[in-house]
This record gives sequence, structure tokens and C-alpha cells, in this order.
Amino acid sequence: MRHFDLSPLYRSTVGFDRLFSLLDQVGTQDAASAYPPYNIERTGENDYRVTLAVAGFAREDLSIETRENTLAIKGSKEHGELTGVKREILHQGIAARAFERRFQLADHMVVTAASLANGLLHVDLVRQIPEAQKPRRIEIGGGAPAQTVEAKAA
Repeated sequence: MRHFDLSPLYRSTVGFDRLFSLLDQVGTQDAASAYPPYNIERTGENDYRVTLAVAGFAREDLSIETRENTLAIKGSKEHGELTGVKREILHQGIAARAFERRFQLADHMVVTAASLANGLLHVDLVRQIPEAQKPRRIEIGGGAPAQTVEAKAA
């Protein structure tokens, strides 16, 4: 993939560091970051759902954290003998390796729920825009027409 040099933009702009960092990250993703596979859906006007395929992971193996407009989902499976039964795996096609998947969130995105069913982890998000930042309609009054004032000669 192409790599773009964004250093000239850093020299001539102020406050766009996060945007340029995101653009830099787009070109540096490799095949290892493709695990686990995921979907991002829009379920309503301000509602979204991130779904990760986490077959083989239990609730206690997963953690979800939000910090500074970043959603981080981590999975780590203990490989020790928890059941006391020794098993010999002849072929392991189901990946159970540790992972960390990060998603950059827009401003005012809030995680509202998370659920695990049938090997899929669903994380529901809602954009909650504060009332002060929502657009508001200004009514135009129907008062008397504007009057012009003429200057009197002295």
C-alpha cells in the first residue's frame, strides 16, 4: 500500500494531530491485525453496533474499555489445564490467540451494551450529542416592519 508523507501538514496546521495520526495508521495495518474478524453496522440514526467473531472465548476471557475516543476490545484465553483433563490437540483450526482490537470513536459516542452469543461479541454504541451542541431553530418574530429614521437638517 502507498505511504503518504504528512509532515508538511504538521508544519502548517494546529490541532489536527489526531486526524493525521489516523491517516498514518490506515497504511500501516498488516495481516495480523485482521484477527478477529469484525463488522460495523449502523442500526439507527445515531445507533451503531460492532460485532466481533470470538469463537472459543468466554465472557471472562474478554474485556471492553473506552478511553479518549477509543474503544479497545481485548481477548486472552488461558492455555493451562483448567479442567484437569489432559488433551492432545491433533489439529487446531480454531484460533484462540490473544488479541486487542481498537476502534477510533467519533465525539460523543457512548457504549450502551455488550453481549456475547453464539461466538459473536456485540458492542452497541450511541451518539449522544449534548443539547448545547444540537442545532436549534430560531423563530423569526412577526413584529412591525423596520422603520427608517431620517436625519433632520439643523
